[in-house]
Amino acid sequence: MKQLLSKIGLGGVVLMLIITLLQHGAWSADFERRDVTFKSQGLKCAGWYYVPKDLKPDEKRPAIVMAHGYSAVKEMYLDKFAEKFSEAGFVVLVFDYRYFGESEGEPRGQLFYYEQHQDYRNAITWVSIQKEVDPQRIGIWGTSLSGGHVLHLGAFDKRVKAVVAQVPGTNTWETFFQDMKPEALAGRSAWLAQNRMEEYTKGTVNYFPVVAPEGQPCVLPQKESYDWFTETAKLRAPNWKNQVTVESLEINTEYAPTVYIHLISPTPLLMIIASNDTVVPTELQKEASERAREPKKLIVVKGGHFDAYQGPGFVEFSTAAVEWFKQYLKP
Repeated sequence: MKQLLSKIGLGGVVLMLIITLLQHGAWSADFERRDVTFKSQGLKCAGWYYVPKDLKPDEKRPAIVMAHGYSAVKEMYLDKFAEKFSEAGFVVLVFDYRYFGESEGEPRGQLFYYEQHQDYRNAITWVSIQKEVDPQRIGIWGTSLSGGHVLHLGAFDKRVKAVVAQVPGTNTWETFFQDMKPEALAGRSAWLAQNRMEEYTKGTVNYFPVVAPEGQPCVLPQKESYDWFTETAKLRAPNWKNQVTVESLEINTEYAPTVYIHLISPTPLLMIIASNDTVVPTELQKEASERAREPKKLIVVKGGHFDAYQGPGFVEFSTAAVEWFKQYLKP
């Protein structure tokens, strides 16, 4: 190591440090990013905490709490959204749910929607007691499955003062199962019952892939899902695991976060959806938006479910979210 340092010199060391910080999103002229943890139901959730650098002593800012979609971890482009929010003047907390990413919890890959709701609630509590945060100005942002989470939480957790749901999950049964043939549904039910028996009698934890090559069983069978998860994991998130527990599939069959969407009001709700979403059908998202009450807004961006994370789609989705939070949280 000493030989390496002597060869590259002090300037090289500084340059390497700057590059490392930039790659990990920890340094910017506009914000500071800190690695943090907070307790959720007795386990530690890992997160990134963004604080704008122009914060004055004793000043309190609005905060945005955010987490990812189905099985995804924070490294899968959530830093880009958090940076946009922080540059706009917000304090931001991005976190991994229990059982995923850098957070604690066994078995890994356990994805129960109500447990992830608890993680969001605990994240809101944690951020509300930070010295930089005004607890009366907290917004929540979610994407895909977590887009469904923020719809549910917006209806019931009135600490939340603004909601942004990006390509949100709507109703698991309608999305995945309503068109399934009766014999296929019966086979699925028998398989889940067998899994529950093995878990109960032997303590066995079985797993199922999130994505797979076309034609192979998985949770998200679309080619675009396979391409996005595998490519993003390779580029940015080697800690992402392509699996969830089979019990997670059973539990989440009942999830219908848009049932209570009318109760979000009077909290302001922005839904940003994709015009050609084949993961969560665009029409289901539009129908949910119609049942929401004012104040609300629906923005339709050209493209598919995963176009929100990169390129022109990211610009449109993130800019709309920033404007909504600025309007209602006033950094």
